[in-house]
Amino acid sequence: MPLAAAAPAVGGPEEPAPSPADRGGSPGPGEAVPVVESGPPVPAPAEPVSCPVPDPDRAPEPSPKGARDVPPAAPPIDRSPQPSRPPVEPRMTVPVEPRVTPQPAGRRPPQVEQQAPRVEQQAPRVEQQPPSVEQQPPSAGQPPQPLAPGFDHQPSSLDLESGVLVKRSRRSPSSGWRRSVHRLTGGILSPGESAGESHEQDLVDRIRQPIGGDYRIAVLSLKGGVGKTTTTVGLGSTFASLRGDCVIAVDANPDFGTLAQRLPQQTRSTVRDLLVAAPNIERYSDVRAHTSQASSRLEVLASERDPAVSEAFSESDYRQVIEVLQVYYNIILTDCGTGIMHSAMRGVLDLANALVLVSSPAIDGARSAAATLDWLQHHGFEDLVARTVVVVSAARPGASNIDMEALTAHFLARCRAVQVVPFDEHLAEGAELDLELMRPATRRAFAELAAMVADDFPPASGRHAVGW
Repeated sequence: MPLAAAAPAVGGPEEPAPSPADRGGSPGPGEAVPVVESGPPVPAPAEPVSCPVPDPDRAPEPSPKGARDVPPAAPPIDRSPQPSRPPVEPRMTVPVEPRVTPQPAGRRPPQVEQQAPRVEQQAPRVEQQPPSVEQQPPSAGQPPQPLAPGFDHQPSSLDLESGVLVKRSRRSPSSGWRRSVHRLTGGILSPGESAGESHEQDLVDRIRQPIGGDYRIAVLSLKGGVGKTTTTVGLGSTFASLRGDCVIAVDANPDFGTLAQRLPQQTRSTVRDLLVAAPNIERYSDVRAHTSQASSRLEVLASERDPAVSEAFSESDYRQVIEVLQVYYNIILTDCGTGIMHSAMRGVLDLANALVLVSSPAIDGARSAAATLDWLQHHGFEDLVARTVVVVSAARPGASNIDMEALTAHFLARCRAVQVVPFDEHLAEGAELDLELMRPATRRAFAELAAMVADDFPPASGRHAVGW
């Protein structure tokens, strides 16, 4: 075989063998391509291969009729040796979807930027939502609501409310078939209270409202025989029987008042005796020695039995009596006389927190009551007229020809409330008054009257404060 190259001479410089290009021709058959050992071959820059991108706006060209859709053939692969280029892997022409240019870091995609205004429009709806449970003051009689999840709440002893920890059952009925069912089943079945019992309990709750200081009620009527004294005892007995504090009624009638005769007489002391002992009164028992008390716990301070002495009961005397009583009693009722121009009447109206005007379901009684309101409005007692409760007391049984709706509407337009007390044989006796001997309708009427008056009870320091 012929040798590809001659061996170099020993000791001489190594000369490269001439290439076929230097020799002016291509390598012959059987000749190997010489490899240059001086360094790796430098590849020529590869030509960029671009993939066809379909144009979405350009409609595809229709194929000839009858021709079958044949996918485009792949270009031929050049397999000839490329000595001066690195081998290139064959590629197939594949449709490429449009590229999505990546967004720079920190920039929202277009979809999020378009949704941002929607979030800003919904923000006011969050502000219009009701405040949280902590901001809402708990209503009376309702257990506190649990806090919203995630709210930073520090547990304390205030969380242990009885409305949350105690499971209260319905109140057992007190009368009727409901009570019979409750007793026969041993309490297993409890129909609960009826509508009437619920109404009575609501009246009791209103009557038992706390009073800041003392509350003075003047019972007034310009016409005698309409039930003024009876209304005073009935209203005072209702307050005293349902409340736990002290209630007293003062007889300020200068014309031989009969208030003390409607209760069991326990002492012969009068308002004049209380004024004499006023400098030495230091405790409740000192005042109790001058009053009589009924079974309802209502106390009465009688007036003078002698008409000649009772004329001396003036405005200053009445103010001194109230100054003593308001220390030991929460509710003070005053049974006024029929003479509105009496000297003591000025002190009664000045110190009164509320006025109960008694009338009868008759023309003369209604006119007298309306005339009383007219006199009060023209003498500077407009605020007292606005807090007046009118009582229409029936003095005889049966229905009268008076239109009670028209009469009630007249007084409601001028006063705060109107209460009708039906006829009762026990009240018509004129003797000692006992709540247990009244008809249920009469007791309910006095309870409603007491609740109406109690709705105006002042707070500890309010608009009823009186300066001496």
